[in-house]
Amino acid sequence: MTGIPPEGLPSLKDTIARHGLEARKSLGQHFLLDEGICRRIATLAGDLTGRHVLEVGPGPGGLTRALLAGPAETVVAVELDRRAVAALAELEAAHPGRLTVIEADALGIDVAALLPAPRVILANLPYNVATPLLVGWLRHAAGIGGMALMFQQEVAERICAAPDTGAYGRLAVLAQWRCRCELLLRLPPGAFTPPPKIWSAVVGFTPHPEDPGDALFRAMERLTAAAFGQRRKMLRGSLKSLGDPEGLLAAAGIEGQRRAETLTVPEFDRLARILAARAAG
Repeated sequence: MTGIPPEGLPSLKDTIARHGLEARKSLGQHFLLDEGICRRIATLAGDLTGRHVLEVGPGPGGLTRALLAGPAETVVAVELDRRAVAALAELEAAHPGRLTVIEADALGIDVAALLPAPRVILANLPYNVATPLLVGWLRHAAGIGGMALMFQQEVAERICAAPDTGAYGRLAVLAQWRCRCELLLRLPPGAFTPPPKIWSAVVGFTPHPEDPGDALFRAMERLTAAAFGQRRKMLRGSLKSLGDPEGLLAAAGIEGQRRAETLTVPEFDRLARILAARAAG
């Protein structure tokens, strides 16, 4: 179903003024009000025809309006700020059955319980919770059709970083292990209200078909936390907390004098599978 925003809805600036929706630093809010940019971001997760979209932190609803103007089947907007929930109520009333606004902390939501498949996540993420939200979604990426998420540019570059670079670390391994990641769009501070001090960027995530399961995902979390927690150490030293690092590395065919940033994602996968098998046995 394609929805066209009905006539008579107030502008985003009017909505902000009427509901006292000045951005709050404590919530990591920087509102995206440019309609053209919102329309462009709404297309970055691919064709949304027949898909059910989760949006986190919609604020006054700039991206929400763009999503509703497109072919998404339904949109569920999760917002913690009660002022924004009230501001979105008139948009929800204008799209009965198609837009659902939920007042909740996105860190505690179950995406699969909220939206039927095929589901997509599209969001201008609050900076202060962007990384834990991403890791939670990566854990269940097999049930998500795709994601287009906005981060601080530095975080986006870390997600997409290649091995043996300064930005490559735990977040890159987790993200690229579960998804094909691509930096799709960079936005200057002036695109937001109020302007942040840094650039932002949208990363596209296309989940790999294999679901590693909870046990293997936990093993990868433990492995990457240990490996990059002491990234200047050789792996035979940084992995000591996992027990018998020399045996773990030998079983994976990886030399103990290497450092975490030199390992490829497939090499981390080999180590994680051996670690998970040890825990299971």
